[in-house]
Amino acid sequence: MRNLTMMTDLYELTMMNGYWRYGMAQNTAVFDLFYRKQGDETSHAVVAGLEQAIEYVRDLHFSAEDIEYLRSLNTFDEGFLDLLRDFRFTGDIDAMPEGTIVFPTEPIVRVCAPMMEAQLVETALLNIINHQTLIATKASRVVQAAQGDGVLEFGLRRAQGPDAGIYGARASIIGGCVATSNVLTGQMYDIPVRGTHAHSWVMSFPSELDAFRAYAEIFPRDCLLLVDTYDTLKSGVPNAITVFKELRGRGFEPSGIRLDSGDLAYLSRTARKMLDEAGFPQARIFASGDLDEEVIWDLKAQGAAIDVWGVGTRMITSQNNPALGGVYKLSAEEVDGTLVPRIKISENPAKITNPGKKKVLRIYSKEDRHALADLIALDSEVYDEQQPLTIFDPENTWKRMTLTDYTLRPLLVPVFRNGRQVYESPDLHRIAAYAKEELDTFWSEYKRLHRPQRYKVDLSQNLYNLKQELLARHGH
Repeated sequence: MRNLTMMTDLYELTMMNGYWRYGMAQNTAVFDLFYRKQGDETSHAVVAGLEQAIEYVRDLHFSAEDIEYLRSLNTFDEGFLDLLRDFRFTGDIDAMPEGTIVFPTEPIVRVCAPMMEAQLVETALLNIINHQTLIATKASRVVQAAQGDGVLEFGLRRAQGPDAGIYGARASIIGGCVATSNVLTGQMYDIPVRGTHAHSWVMSFPSELDAFRAYAEIFPRDCLLLVDTYDTLKSGVPNAITVFKELRGRGFEPSGIRLDSGDLAYLSRTARKMLDEAGFPQARIFASGDLDEEVIWDLKAQGAAIDVWGVGTRMITSQNNPALGGVYKLSAEEVDGTLVPRIKISENPAKITNPGKKKVLRIYSKEDRHALADLIALDSEVYDEQQPLTIFDPENTWKRMTLTDYTLRPLLVPVFRNGRQVYESPDLHRIAAYAKEELDTFWSEYKRLHRPQRYKVDLSQNLYNLKQELLARHGH
């Protein structure tokens, strides 16, 4: 049985050893996990993976076998290895609930713990949150492109390993997919599983018609036929219609047909006409075959008569944007009993971090409950919703807005306190429903697939001043 505590980069352990040797291991540190903007694909993201992150933190420990392996590397102090025998996470973690809409630079997870503990969890938290948030975000874009049609996740065979397939399917449900082909994910998370037959089924029978009849005989209540093995319009759809009529004679109605290749716009429109004329207007047309949000968007624009979309490779791998780019940065550190803000400075302005222990507040219009802006503030700051609130663009500070009729919602919620889990993850259905509700609070211009309007993510005046002070102190 693998121990995910060991799923870490070596340098996390070498730094832990160093903190221990220099007496810094128990100094409190604050780290933020966030992502940076990488084009329109990540203009906003859908948070996912917190449930698995909680499981990881809750089970943090080093077994005797783990410690013996580390000893064999001839790298670590014996005293440090002895310390690992009783290692557990004892700090605090706050995080955005899964399904929350998040923007670049906003802390998705905030870890406040002894330095040694806070350092160790970096790699695994990034691995878990980066992957599932990436796939949930991609799925959300695909679902948006489908404009109300059902989207099925079909990517298991193309996922980069079993875990990517399982948790990618989970994340796709958070992003808005209605079902998955992945039976294990369906079992683990009580979500619908969907699927029909492959081309090999059709090829295994003397004729396409024989294959369709056999399938309908076995699954009369959910007969969905793949019609493009030989010739979609000349044989596939006509043979499906023949079998559908036979099904109806037995008292069953067909689910529909699936198209997996060819000009999906033309084929679906023609197939729709054929099905309607044969008396099957309720039979749905499913489509698959290297689909993503761009292809679906174009097919919708071309009038494709497709009711349900099966999306695999390009969603489970987020093919055109295969990494979220999440990072984990130190923002405050205990020095002589005082928590001191820290900042990372770079020649690239996008890589300059926001210092201090922070929170994220979402500002809503009290009138229509739409999101107006997000405010990253120091955790100690208090706001009175009865008082006007002035926010400003941290890059172009002359851009200001004063709000009077608003409400505030903190996006980070307590997950661990003193090493004890205080947050229970909702089931996947509730997370998916919350994600949809979250997305509905944003105006459509912020959700455009192409060149979306930039959503306001501002710094509080106090945080902005602190950042400028630290930059000046370091000669910038």
